[in-house]
Amino acid sequence: ISAEALQLVVKDCKPKAKIVDLCEKGDSFIREQTGSMYKNVKKKIERGVAFPTCVSVNNTVCHFSPLASDERVLEEGDIVKIDMGCHIDGFIAVVAHTHAIQEGAIKGRAADVLAAANTAADVALRLVRPGKKNKDVSDAIQKVAAAYDCKIVEGVLSHQLKQFVIDGNKVVLSASNPDTRVDDVEFEENEVYAVDIVTSTGDGKPKLLDEKETTIYKRAVDKNYHLKMKASRFIFSEISQKFPIMPFSARALEEKRARLGLVECVNHDLLQPYPVLHEKPGDYVAHIKFTVLLMPNGSDRITSHPLQELQATKSIDDPEIKAWLALGIKTKKKGGGKKKKGKVCFVIAAEESNLLVILPNTFSSTGKKGDKTEDAAGAEAEPMEETAEATSQA
Repeated sequence: ISAEALQLVVKDCKPKAKIVDLCEKGDSFIREQTGSMYKNVKKKIERGVAFPTCVSVNNTVCHFSPLASDERVLEEGDIVKIDMGCHIDGFIAVVAHTHAIQEGAIKGRAADVLAAANTAADVALRLVRPGKKNKDVSDAIQKVAAAYDCKIVEGVLSHQLKQFVIDGNKVVLSASNPDTRVDDVEFEENEVYAVDIVTSTGDGKPKLLDEKETTIYKRAVDKNYHLKMKASRFIFSEISQKFPIMPFSARALEEKRARLGLVECVNHDLLQPYPVLHEKPGDYVAHIKFTVLLMPNGSDRITSHPLQELQATKSIDDPEIKAWLALGIKTKKKGGGKKKKGKVCFVIAAEESNLLVILPNTFSSTGKKGDKTEDAAGAEAEPMEETAEATSQA
């Protein structure tokens, strides 16, 4: 669903398109699609937007999801970062992609920053695996960015995802800085991560320019405070009912009352803000994020979107980076030699009666003469078809 929502927004990224309309289109599609699933189950299932659609342009790094009154539009040549997420029953998938509003290949430094993000994401996919440590990933993606003469943006965290938890305790710090420290952790089987890569042609130290641009918040469930203002209490009550766990956009609240009430909620740590950050004007910024499952047979990247054609001015020559990129995503099965004989079940279902008739049969995957093969199985299966048909007619 998140991949389809992303595709829908990318398709509409055209000159003069209003940014707020693109954000609302992504969120509406996610709400509609998740709302149509599991309608007939008895248990109430939470579903919907896990992270509001953000459309951050050019040197704006992240989290730009404006209010309905905002009139800003896209222009030809803009570099657009699209970020979003959805969930069903608290199981989250997030994705971010960078798109240039232009015809033909992306060239020059814009291509470099995109290639750096994409290559760093490919390396991270191969290093976020059981047995590896978060520091291994941090060091590797910084080395990749340097190969393209770019920087990994400071403060970006790749979080473990759990049911109803979008910012788990296990994290990968993309680029270290004095204000952000994380514990060393090891990746384990059956974990899920949101791998978040942001690269810049600037110094990689984004700034908050205007607090009023911040519109995305998440309720801090472990904090309590008795709010003084009536507007604050009203807004916090609405947030607690509609968005008890996942991040949300202030666009979903009544705008005038939200402006008054959100400030007090943030000042007393009841809400965690997601600030809109900026690099310097003229800097190019690229953002790629994907969800990866650490399965027993290897890593499954479940969200992505293809890039436009890139003609970067730099290329990868470093043997260590090449070695990382050559690593497989799936693990090879252990063992070898002759395959053991096993059992296969031939199943025939009588549709109207919901009857399943199951016949076990020994088989050998080597297919040698003398083994029970499909011919023998077919001979034994024939009576089953008659039984199923008779039951159906009855």
